[in-house]
Amino acid sequence: MKKTFQTIALSLALGIAAAGAASAEQIKVGFAAEPYPPFTSPDASGNWEGWEVEFQKAVCAEAKLDCVITPVAWDGIIPALTSKKIDIIIGSMSITEERLKTIDFSDKYYNTPTGIIGPKGETFEATPESLKGKTIGVQVSTVHQDYANKYFGENGATVKEYQTQDEANNDLAAGRIDAVQADAIALDAFLKSDQGQDCCEMKGNVKDDPAILGAGVGIGLRKGEDELKGKLNAAIKAIRGNGTYDTFSKKYFDFNIYGE
Repeated sequence: MKKTFQTIALSLALGIAAAGAASAEQIKVGFAAEPYPPFTSPDASGNWEGWEVEFQKAVCAEAKLDCVITPVAWDGIIPALTSKKIDIIIGSMSITEERLKTIDFSDKYYNTPTGIIGPKGETFEATPESLKGKTIGVQVSTVHQDYANKYFGENGATVKEYQTQDEANNDLAAGRIDAVQADAIALDAFLKSDQGQDCCEMKGNVKDDPAILGAGVGIGLRKGEDELKGKLNAAIKAIRGNGTYDTFSKKYFDFNIYGE
C-alpha cells in the first residue's frame, strides 16, 4: 500500500511539473541577423544588445512570455514568421498596408522620420528634384526601398539595393554612391560613428507617405493570433505607462522616439 501511495504521489508531482512546463509560453523573437544600431547589434562576445533588445526584454517580462532571441536574415523574416520558424518579429518593421495583407501587427512601439544622408560639402536636399541623377543606397526588402523606387527612381535617380544597412553606409563613405535613405535614427547612429563623422551629414527628411512608410513600427505576428496580440499590446501600454519605456529609451535617445 505504501508503495502504491508513493507511486501516486510521484505521478502527481510529475503531472504538476509537466503542467507547469506546458504553461510556460516560449516565444521565438525574430529580428534581422545583420547589425542595425542603435536598435540591435552584437557585442564583442556575440550577445545582442541595443534599444530594441531592451524593448523586447521589457515587453516579454511584462507579458510573462519566455522569449528566445532568434536572428533571421531580413529578406526572409516574414516567410520565417508565416512558416512558424519564429513566432513574432521585433525588428523595426513598419506597419504597412502591404505587409498587413500577409501578417498582423501589434500597436506601434516607435515612430520616427525617414532621412537622407550624403557626403559633407555636397549641397542637395531630400527631394526628388534635388536627387535627380544621383545614386541612392537602400536596404533591400524595406519600406525605404519601396519609397526610393517610387519617389526617386521614377524621377531620374538610380536606386541601389543592399542586403544590409552597413553595406549601403560603407559604399557612401567610400564615394561609390551619392546618398543613403533609411530611418533617421539608424542614420544618426552612423553619422555619430568615426566613419560617419568623417564623411557624411544629414541632408533632411523625406516627405512622409504613410501608405509606403507605414504608421509606425509594430511587433509582427501571424494572422489569427489574437490572444498573443492582446498580451503584447497590453505589455506595450504597461511599459509606456509605468516609465520602463522612457527609462531605457533615455540611454539611447535624447528625444521622443514613440512619436505622436
